[in-house]
Amino acid sequence: MNREFRLKSNEGYVLNISLYGFENINKAPCLILVHGFKGFKDWGFFPFTAEQLSENGYCVILFNFSHNGVDKSGSDLFDVKSFAKNTVSLEVSELVQIIRAYKSGFFGNKNSKKIGLIGHSRGGGVAIISSMIEKVDAYIVWASVAKLDRYTERQKAEWREKGLIEVVNSRTKQVLQMNVEVLEDIEKNKNNSLSIKKAVKNLNKPLLIIHGTEDLTVPIVEGEQIYNWSNKEFTEFERIPACGHTFDIVHPFKKSNKKFDLVIKKTRDFLDRKFL
Repeated sequence: MNREFRLKSNEGYVLNISLYGFENINKAPCLILVHGFKGFKDWGFFPFTAEQLSENGYCVILFNFSHNGVDKSGSDLFDVKSFAKNTVSLEVSELVQIIRAYKSGFFGNKNSKKIGLIGHSRGGGVAIISSMIEKVDAYIVWASVAKLDRYTERQKAEWREKGLIEVVNSRTKQVLQMNVEVLEDIEKNKNNSLSIKKAVKNLNKPLLIIHGTEDLTVPIVEGEQIYNWSNKEFTEFERIPACGHTFDIVHPFKKSNKKFDLVIKKTRDFLDRKFL
């Protein structure tokens, strides 16, 4: 059973949320899936993942960050102005608010109070960073970034000069923009409130890192870096051979494959060991 929710954030924005496995909310942990840069809750493998995990007995939340740029149908990126104003700090704040909404009974007064986060790409970094504000019980990151400052000095100089930088959505060919405030947020906070390194070192919670060995978007060395920072007593690292950043899944979603089936299995096994 799936249900749709709308949560008004402290910043005054509306977060569109899909909850899979509502029938499990009273008896099972909640898993919150966190999309990455240029991602959205209905992209490719997210609904499939939510279905798989809810069928395994979990309650699963998918949501869109308020400024990820998708329309209400979640079908595509279109809102250039909204996307341009997004910041990582805003995403962290919104994820924390969803965690707290679950804990306070927004989705159902009776729930297990246990939460796991599953973040992909930049969403993995956001999930880990959120732990510095509001910890949950387990963390899983797929192809996660280890750093948010991913720009050359030349790019930064041009960004500051123009007040914005353009990025192309390779799937839709749409030209998107990011305002200079996005860069300023990262540079100002990268060693403190947006430090993935700092968050990992202080996590001390079950953490599963999954990364494709042929990831060209976020090289596997970043997954290895997260593992190196982590408390090995709580952390597991799984390498998925011969696949890239999205584990060979495309959008629109057509079907799973052996590599992504392995990602789901590793994820489910980890969660079952920690929660069930």
